[in-house]
Amino acid sequence: MMLFVLRSKPCFRETPRYILFTHMLLNDSIQLLISMLLYILAMLYLYLVRAVCAVLVLLYSTTFYNTPLNLAVMALERYIAICFPLRHSEMATPQRTGVAIAVVWFLGSVNHLIDVFVPLITEPSILLTPVFCTHVEIFMFKWQADTFQGFTAFYFVSVGLILVFTYVAIMLEARSVSSDKASVTKARNTVLLHTIQLCLCLTSFLYRVIEALLARMVDVSVFIHLRYMNFIVLLILPRCLSPLIYGLRDESLKTIFKYYLNCGSKKIKPVRNFY
Repeated sequence: MMLFVLRSKPCFRETPRYILFTHMLLNDSIQLLISMLLYILAMLYLYLVRAVCAVLVLLYSTTFYNTPLNLAVMALERYIAICFPLRHSEMATPQRTGVAIAVVWFLGSVNHLIDVFVPLITEPSILLTPVFCTHVEIFMFKWQADTFQGFTAFYFVSVGLILVFTYVAIMLEARSVSSDKASVTKARNTVLLHTIQLCLCLTSFLYRVIEALLARMVDVSVFIHLRYMNFIVLLILPRCLSPLIYGLRDESLKTIFKYYLNCGSKKIKPVRNFY
């Protein structure tokens, strides 16, 4: 429904922050679908050809890293809107937003493309062997696992620093300006919300840790149920909550949502300001 709403109005399709929000929704939807597919395959103990598994893991990992990178771009867009309001329309255009999204996909996929191409170059025949599809099965060498951990730490620390920088910059701007305090406060709260979204994204790292602990502490019948709950709480729920909180917080989107939820029975007020 959110994607339909965002694509239904020209103002949403042409405003950079709504373009980025649409991208976040689409990206998280892809990741949720692949997460559920991989989970079902794991629960049924089904094996896949390594080449197919590599494609699924590539999509899952890329969309996973796209989320924090997209949050960083959204925070920078708010930073430009508040600290450089006169240049915002020039710097944050739909075309440049599209370029930023392309860069996000490149950065999110570069490390995982290496993992896919390594077996293709070193031992192509291995791509036809059946494997239990997990990210670990894609690694052929120890340096790949080390590189994966290094990229993960680098991306999340970088995004965290960008969010801190934009939050502090907006706070300083709020103290220096004498007017439009409401817009500055709203932008500051938006960046703070992006930080909460990043924390929700980080909860997925706890999934394997908790799963390993549960496997040691409880019997198999209890483990199966707890594993499912762990999957829902740490992998599915954060991805659903993050865009939902952001979308319902935005007055423009909330008004449109109410309109569609009421089947168009109520009139909505025109939105005058998207910044």
